[in-house]
Amino acid sequence: MGRSASLAGEVPGEPVGTAPARGAAADCGAEALLAARLMQLSPDEVAQEFHALGAFVHVPEFLPTQLSSRLSTIAAALEPHVHRNRLPGHKQGGSVSRHGLDELAPEVARLYRAPALLQWLSRVAGEPLQLSPAEDPHAYALYYYTRPGDFIGWHYDTSYYAGRRYTVLIGVLDESSCELQYELHTREAGRTPLPGALRIPPGGLVFFDGDRLRHRITPLREGERRVALTLEYLTDARMHRGWRLISNLKDAFGYFGFADVFRRRRRPDAS
Repeated sequence: MGRSASLAGEVPGEPVGTAPARGAAADCGAEALLAARLMQLSPDEVAQEFHALGAFVHVPEFLPTQLSSRLSTIAAALEPHVHRNRLPGHKQGGSVSRHGLDELAPEVARLYRAPALLQWLSRVAGEPLQLSPAEDPHAYALYYYTRPGDFIGWHYDTSYYAGRRYTVLIGVLDESSCELQYELHTREAGRTPLPGALRIPPGGLVFFDGDRLRHRITPLREGERRVALTLEYLTDARMHRGWRLISNLKDAFGYFGFADVFRRRRRPDAS
């Protein structure tokens, strides 16, 4: 499939044989940039807002500018590999799954696994989080809204796992009028649901408990474009085999296609 997209970018004129060492150094640099940024964001202060809003928080300037720009470059490079689908009344758009990113942009996997990020999110959530299993195509994925009418309707990010599933949305590209519209406290007894709406700028973050936030993305208009990166973290990665089949069928029909979800041979899990 050709050379993979890189968070580190390309160095003109550098011999191909030097790429692995350069890539490793660049990945360390990316993690260092992220770790430095997270030190500026008090997880305890963010956690206070997160819990007050019913397991939801928005941090408009989350990623360092350099990392945000690199994600935008990766998203542009992967457009030929986007899988598009349409479920009338529910969603329309394109995506590149975790498996596609492992093959074409493995640096995204390393961002997902960054110890500093996992520790920071765990502090905000108030409980230890863990990575999704290797077979989960939603663990990290790019979502493309690039054709008029692309949208996703009202839904929860339902967890089929034994534990909770937390969702991270990171803005990659936003040349659109699309909004993340949401309702807070919908599953809290005695609370009145609180509606809200926001746009996620490049590098911005939204973090929430997928089973507690009802949300949607409003339809894309003519001439607009929007790309977002999602990351999924769990409190308990166990899943009954029957639920795994249901989850895989949902992902195959609604997101990534049967070839991606059910293919037997995959590259080893990026790490």
